[in-house]
Amino acid sequence: MFELDGISVLKHSSIKIKKEKVIYIDPYKIDIPAHDADLILCTHPHFDHFSPEDIKAVANEKTVIITTPDCKEDVENLGFIEENAIYTKPGDKFDFEGIIIETVPAYNKFKEFHPKDKQWVGYLLTMENTVYYIAGDTDKTKENSKIECDVAFLPVGGTYTMDYTEAASLSNKLKPKYAIPIHYGSIVGEPECGMLFKELAENKDTTCEIYY
Repeated sequence: MFELDGISVLKHSSIKIKKEKVIYIDPYKIDIPAHDADLILCTHPHFDHFSPEDIKAVANEKTVIITTPDCKEDVENLGFIEENAIYTKPGDKFDFEGIIIETVPAYNKFKEFHPKDKQWVGYLLTMENTVYYIAGDTDKTKENSKIECDVAFLPVGGTYTMDYTEAASLSNKLKPKYAIPIHYGSIVGEPECGMLFKELAENKDTTCEIYY
């Protein structure tokens, strides 16, 4: 597990941000049920990003979930009341108790795993004057190449997403303060992908943190 000032990369693409609110993104393989989530964000319905078992482990009766419309049946089966479930597509913007949430496209350009027409998402979160970009399962695209952020969580494992070379190219384009590789070392991508990403992504403006 990787931790940085209230940010934890738990496993795979599972991220916890604990600031004024507790936010989980794509909770997966949660070891100890915490039921502490104020907000859960899921990028798309694949099992390693929308995991009912793990959502149940972090949610409580007040938790709000934001995800894509193709997860609606599962959200309802989990018992979320209507006002605590928000369904999103690229280009949406929300204010969750002072936290600004924007959705950006996440898709493959030449692979069939994450078609653009599914309208799956990554997230931009703005809180405490810091912008976090959670890319979701995506390649380097014209849309995410224009993002401005302070912290970037980028998939590096290849096969279903960009690999560490493409992710490093995106990181060097965005120049965040911190670049954090995700989506490797378990389901897909070797554990060394994080270090290989770091070697290519580091520049004088960016600190690259890895969690393996």
